[in-house]
Amino acid sequence: MLGAALATFLGRLLSVGIADLRGALHLDFDGASWIGTSYNMGLMFVGPFSVYLGGLLGPRRVLLACAGGFSIFCLVMPFAAHFSMLITLLVLSGLTAGTFYPLSLSFILRNIPQRYVLYGISVYAIDIVVTTHIAHSYEGWLLHALSWRWIFWTDAVLAPLMMLFVYLGIPPQPLPQPKPGQPRPSWRGFLYASVGAAMLYGALDQGQRLDWWHSGTFVALVVSGMFLVICSAVRHFMLPNPLINFPFLRRSTPILLAFVLIFFRFLLLSAVVVVPSYLTSVQGYSNVEVGPVLLWLAIPQVLAGLLAVYLLGRVDNRIILAAGFGLMGLGCLMNANLSSDWSGTNFMASQLVLSLGEGIAFNGLVGSIVLDILNSGAMGRGIDLLTFSGFFQTIRLFGGEIGATFMGHFLQTREMYHSNILGLNVQSGSLAANERIAALTAGMQAQATTSDVAMGRASTLLALTVRKQAFTLAVTDCFLLLGCASIACLIVIASMEPAKTQYKQMMAALKAQRT
Repeated sequence: MLGAALATFLGRLLSVGIADLRGALHLDFDGASWIGTSYNMGLMFVGPFSVYLGGLLGPRRVLLACAGGFSIFCLVMPFAAHFSMLITLLVLSGLTAGTFYPLSLSFILRNIPQRYVLYGISVYAIDIVVTTHIAHSYEGWLLHALSWRWIFWTDAVLAPLMMLFVYLGIPPQPLPQPKPGQPRPSWRGFLYASVGAAMLYGALDQGQRLDWWHSGTFVALVVSGMFLVICSAVRHFMLPNPLINFPFLRRSTPILLAFVLIFFRFLLLSAVVVVPSYLTSVQGYSNVEVGPVLLWLAIPQVLAGLLAVYLLGRVDNRIILAAGFGLMGLGCLMNANLSSDWSGTNFMASQLVLSLGEGIAFNGLVGSIVLDILNSGAMGRGIDLLTFSGFFQTIRLFGGEIGATFMGHFLQTREMYHSNILGLNVQSGSLAANERIAALTAGMQAQATTSDVAMGRASTLLALTVRKQAFTLAVTDCFLLLGCASIACLIVIASMEPAKTQYKQMMAALKAQRT
């Protein structure tokens, strides 16, 4: 679980601290945009490939080697002499950290006693959600108290601790051997799928900056990625791989849970992207100031997560999912009433509702995924469990990127729309515009050398006011969109079939066995 937190935390720190890294490393905007993309492409690549590595070598060997490599790469990244070297190290960090989530989760699910499953769910959910929300505060504290290098060194220090836990917690096992008559595992199909998925991820992450289909780089990434994914699918159907069992994923429950996971990652953007974007762009907040707006949410999230786990053992898991996503939707609709006068304190009520919803929804989601594994019998079939973990790792990364890309494009498009609409009413020569310019000019006279300079500054302030209002209206549209997404997710949850055996029945059976 520490490994999953480390992989998530570095990605969040790279995203939050990109402006500080750009200044410290003397990078332009285009070059710095590849910092987060390179790391996440590495994560995306190893998502499908980790199934092959885990099945071929076992989780202990893979996690120990990857955690050691991850620590070394994070340690030396601040000393990279060239930008190309930094990008290479980021890719290698992503390749190693990408194994933490699927292999750790599959091992935990196979080895944790069933009577502790609910506790494991609560710890795992707290691990992921809380890590996401503390990045702003931690990055701001690093820049003031230590150095930007600790964006990388934090994970370098903690990764050896993960290695110690893996060494003590996962017993040594012999190398897995194929059964007699079973075909030997092949790495080619996994390689095609991994490279293709990484290319598609990079295309999505850079699409807005590259102007989508008008860019040769974007087109090359999309076409090449799609070609490799198709090649992987064709190869699998011609030469089935013994380390993956796609028929296990054809059931309706995993597919619907995958959509719920995508919706959760999309709704999570309200707290980790939309609110910080508003505070930094409209109110001029720094990361240190944004941090407290998000940091205190960890407490209600933990409490809500514990409540969700308590309810998992007593009611239908779909009710918990619906309650969580309903609260998240309500929090987004509360934020849709914002104005350009809102500061961080104005978000407290809506953020509280959102944090409660996030804690309940994510614990309910992880609990539903584990419940499906238990009901399907995959707990005793290693290949099915690896397939399941690799599938949800891919959905978690790729679905999250689709949501983030769409939100970035939507926010920019709506800002342009509102700017044009507002601009129609702020034309040169109109009575309202002239009165506002005259008032601003009078206020600037004391600080300007001439009347023309004062009028120029007044015009600049008016333009900034229009941009501020346009961005505020665009953020409002984002919250309305997220509210609609929560309603769509409730429809998906309503379409899920009830689980054959709920946690309350499992707990009752285990209690009867102990008695």
